[in-house]
Order: sequence, then structure tokens, then C-alpha cells
Amino acid sequence: MASEQFRRPPQAPPVFTATAQSIIDDAKRLLDTSRKVQDGVASIKPESATFDSVIKPIAQDNNAMALESHILGFYQAVSTDEKLREASSKAEELMDDFFIEAAMREDLFQLVDAVLKKNETLDPESRRLLEKEHKDYIRNGLGLPAGPKRDRFKEIKKRLSQIGIEFQKTLNEVKGGIWFTRQELDGVPEDVLSGLEKGEGENEGKLWVTFKYPDYIPTMKYAKNAETRKRMMIANENKCNQNAPVFREAIVLRDEAARLLGYPNHATFRVEDKMAKTPERINAFLGDLRSRLTATGQEEIKKLLEVKKADVESRGEAYDDHYYLWDYAFYSRLMLEKEYSLDQQKIAEYFPLQNTIEGTLKIFEELLGLVFVEITGENRDKLAASGNGNDIIWYEDVQVYSVWNDEGEGSGFVGYLYMDLFPRDGKYGHMANFNVQPGFIDANGNRRYPATALVCNFTKPGPKKPSLLKHDEVVTLFHELGHGIHDLVSKTLYSRFHGTNTVWDFVETPSQMLENWCWTPSQLKALSKHYTSLSPEYLASWQEETGSNAQPPAEIPDDMINNIIRTKHVNDAIFNLRQLHFGIFDMTVHQGESHEAIEKLPISATFNRLRKEITHMHGPESLGMGDEWGHGEATFGHLMGGYDAGYYGYLSSQVYSTDIFYTIFKDEPMNAAAGRRYRYAVLEKGGSQDEMKTLTDFLGREPKTDAFYKDLGMA
Repeated sequence: MASEQFRRPPQAPPVFTATAQSIIDDAKRLLDTSRKVQDGVASIKPESATFDSVIKPIAQDNNAMALESHILGFYQAVSTDEKLREASSKAEELMDDFFIEAAMREDLFQLVDAVLKKNETLDPESRRLLEKEHKDYIRNGLGLPAGPKRDRFKEIKKRLSQIGIEFQKTLNEVKGGIWFTRQELDGVPEDVLSGLEKGEGENEGKLWVTFKYPDYIPTMKYAKNAETRKRMMIANENKCNQNAPVFREAIVLRDEAARLLGYPNHATFRVEDKMAKTPERINAFLGDLRSRLTATGQEEIKKLLEVKKADVESRGEAYDDHYYLWDYAFYSRLMLEKEYSLDQQKIAEYFPLQNTIEGTLKIFEELLGLVFVEITGENRDKLAASGNGNDIIWYEDVQVYSVWNDEGEGSGFVGYLYMDLFPRDGKYGHMANFNVQPGFIDANGNRRYPATALVCNFTKPGPKKPSLLKHDEVVTLFHELGHGIHDLVSKTLYSRFHGTNTVWDFVETPSQMLENWCWTPSQLKALSKHYTSLSPEYLASWQEETGSNAQPPAEIPDDMINNIIRTKHVNDAIFNLRQLHFGIFDMTVHQGESHEAIEKLPISATFNRLRKEITHMHGPESLGMGDEWGHGEATFGHLMGGYDAGYYGYLSSQVYSTDIFYTIFKDEPMNAAAGRRYRYAVLEKGGSQDEMKTLTDFLGREPKTDAFYKDLGMA
């Protein structure tokens, strides 16, 4: 990563100094301003309506509003203050209610309709904005006659907004876990155990294992005791059971709303304006993939059962010929260690988090023509208007970077990148990228630069080791940074189309494409640095732990790299069948034959039944617990956060991303000319043009599935 001197960006970073009261006050102020803009536009007569008098003022207000509204909603995902999180949720609810009202204003719709009919000559992005705005009004109920149906539709939209916020808030606030003895956690690495809360009183001698990633995943991968893994897995599936009725209500309301608009179901309504266009095409894609994967998946399970049999019999335990959900992570890991000499703990020693971040950013610098400069200490104070650098971050260990073009790309400012890397109470519990402020062209024709945040939950550093990433966590880092880079380098006129604001079945493509660099030997070598080479103290701790006086090689050895590459597609069919389970469940609950069928659908049982049928892995239902044993859908934030009737996009995006990598980058991954062409032809466009056009223009042809199936070994 370039070690540039601090340069003052031409735009100050956002500040995070809100109070619970200021969040509500600011939301109300923004909404008052927007209401005045809309009322002003509404005074125009249809015969006088033009793009400049109707569409542009509202678009510019949306641009300006997004600079504050994204931050007001962001606090609920990252603040340590419960009152601040609650205020953030309330502000989001107020804003959503306003947007629903605005999207159903008949007076504005009539003006937008008049502008569309005038067929003015517009630049392509403005034409797209006009057409999208017009379609949005219709999809928000203005195709319905005024009266009971339209009123009911509005009521549904408001309730769906409320329960979506409620659902995510419950997920963020999860504090559950299980007390286990050290014996029950036999096999879990000591550096994980040493970071767990120690019990007192009735829990004396026990350790508290939470459902957060750094606790849950190592427990499922390393705990030798199957009962421990089973208890952990079942508890995790039931950690948010209060969300189950909320999820059901959302499914029923979505279906009712779609039918009010004349669609046969919610899936048809949702995919109409996506790349897939119809549920039939999605179902055919998912069905074809399932038929191709099933036999291979069953073969993979057969091999894993052999590993399980040898393991349980070696410990004198009974083998029951079932591959359970809580066996998946444990025996996959054991197989990789035994048959492929892949020890994830040893691999992780070569990927200390901060060093890996620097190496990842260096790859993006070389490939895309960027420079990342971390802003620390007095330079933060210089940037903050208050002179206090803590005002430009929301938590003490958040890292912030100014991002620039390199000299070859003109040296101009690009935006701000934040990294919030470790778990804490009340924080968003998965790995995600959040847009903090979008980019756009303001009313004076000046560029507003974006700010974007990686919100992650990696293992915290300990006294004797830094935070270390297993290879799959390196892949996750690339993936989420891929979203962040998309957000940063996008250049659109309107915030509506900025960065990752694309159709849902394209949005994962850029980040999935960049994951391929994690499977490239030269890049793995460049990324790696054994943590003992970071300080004499780390080396001394490692030597004490291993009983060795040697020093490990600074870079990851070639044989370890080869072992990583060899395992890219080991148990790949099982992994993709698990993705298919989510995608097929999503389409099932959003594609009922009738509204009555949706109302009667046993959602949790359907989730669990489909998982067993598709993945061929047994759950507790095989032990007589019935199909209602868990409520995994209640923990499934994607389907309440925009991926409804859209989860298939993770798999369809994989088709596009693999096609791009094989066609453009596979032979020369660090080809700077190709990287820059990708930046400007794909990433910069955001959602400002049809995504299929973006792909076709870049590839020189329509995308194909060949590379996807070839990569999976199923050509």
C-alpha cells in the first residue's frame, strides 16, 4: 500500500457526533425540507412539466438528503449506545413512512407521467432516472384506483417497513450463547478459548460461547464433541425466535400487496425489473443447477461420512451413518487437514488482519489505479472541523482512509473508506459493506465524493497474537472490500444509481469477481506475512507455544499455497447446494399458488424440510424432533433486507463474475490495463445503465454459463 504523505481531501469526512435526540430532530428536518421541495414541484401545471422542473429538483433533494439520512440509519448497526441505536431505528421508520407517502403522491405522479409523455431529449442516465421514477409510482400503487385498495396497499407498505426494521434490530441485539465446560469444548483452539468469558457461581469453570462469528464458527469447526456442536447449532437456529412471526407476517403482506397490484405473487412483482425478469427463468436456473449438483453433493457426503466413521470409531463412539448439519463444518475441516494437509490454524498465522488489509488494498491500488492513505493521529484532528479526530469515527478502533487516484489516473480524490473490524454488543453481527454517503453531481455541478464502511466481525487480537484470518475470512475480506471499492469508484449523476445501487441479481457480481485473487498463487504469496515477523514479542510467544527455537518463513510456503488452491472446489457441491437451499426457500415462500396457500404455509417446517431435501444433510428432525425444531428463517436477514425473491442473485451473479474473471483476468490477474478498463466500464457505471448492457459492453458479448460450470468441474 502506498505510504503517501497526508493530503487534505477537498471534501471533509462525515462526522459521528449525534445524540439520540439529534437523530430524531435531524430526520424530521430532512423530511420537512423534502416535503417543501415536493410541494413546490407539485404546484407546476402538467403542460409546463419538464425534466428540469419536475424530476431534477426531487433528484437533487434525494442526493442532498442521502448525505445525512444514510448516517442516521447507520447508527443502529454500529453504535455502542442502545438509546442511539433505538433513535436510529426510529429515524429510519420515520423516513421510510415519508418515502412511502411520497411514492404514492398522485399529484407528483401526474407530473412525472406528463414529463415521460413529452419525450424530451435527455442524457442516458437522466432518461433512465425518468423511466425508473415513473415505474416506481405504478409499482407503489398509483396504478390502483384511489380508494380502499390503494389505502390498503399503503398500509401494507408502512407495516412492512416497520417489521423490517424490527427484524434487523432483533438480530443486531442478540446476546445469547451457551455455557460449556472446557471438556465439552475439547478441540477448540486455545486462542479462541482464552478470549471467552469465564463463568462464576453456578457457571464456575465454564466458558460462555456466543453466537457471534469469532465464537460460533471455530466451535462448529473444531469441537470434537458432537453434542456440543449439535447444541450450538440448534441454539443458533433458535436465537431470534421472536422474529419468526415477524417473518411470517412479512411473507403474507408481500403476497397480499403483489396481488393488489395484479401480480400472481410477490416473486413475479419483485423480479420484473431485475435481470432475470421472470420467476420461471429463476426457477429453471436454480432447478438446472440443483440437478447438476445433486449427484456430486451426495458423493461428497459419502466421502465425509467415511471421515466421520473413522473419527468416531477411533474414539470408541457409535457410528450412525448420518451426516448431520452440525457435522458439516467439523468433518469438512478434518478432511481438508487429513487428505489435503490443509491446517487452517497454521494458514491463519500467515494472514494477520492488518497486514492482510494492507496487502489487499495494494492489489486494488495496482489493479484499479488507486491510493489508500490511512488517516491517524494528528491528521485526523486536522481533518475534523472540531479539531477532534474522534468526531469522524463512530467507535475508537474504527480505521479511516482517504482514497485517491494514483498519478496515472490523475491523482484526484476518490472518497473515504472506513473499517470497523471486530464484534461488540449491539453491533451488526455479520460481514457487510454500508454506504455512509453516496457520490453524485450536486445542484452546482460539483462532484460529491462517497464514503463507505466495512462492518466486520473478525476475531479480536489477543495479548500474544494479532487478529489472524483463516483463508475463508481472507475471501470474505476481499468480497466486502469489493462492495466498498464499487461504492468508491462509481461516478454517477444521481445518488439513486451510485455504486452498489444496481439490480439485486447483479449487485454481488463485482465483489464475487474480486474473490478470485484469493485463489491466485502469486497474490496469496504477496498477501502473506507470518505474524511472528511482525514483532519480537510475537515470535517469543510463538516459540513458547510451539516449543521451537526456529522462526517460521516470513512468506507462506509454496506447498501451503498449493494445498489451498487444490481445495478450492473440495465439497463445493455441498456449499452450492446450501446456497440453493436459501434461494429455493426464498422463491417458495414468495411464489404461492394463492394467498390462502401463503397464509397456511408452515414456514419454519418448509425451511428445514427444503434444507434436508436439497443438501441431503440431516437435522434434528431425523432424531424425532419434527420439522419445527428450528427457525432459521428468523435469523435470515437477507430476506428482510432487500433480497426477498432475490437470493438467487448470489448464484446468478457467480455466473457473471466467473465469466468476467475467466475471460479477462485469469491468464494475467494483475493486468493493470484490464483492471482499469473494468473499473471504468463496470464499476464506475453503478446502476446508471442497464446492467446487462454493462456486462455485454465489457465482455464484447452476452454473458455465458460456460466458465461457471467449468470452474465447478461440471462443464
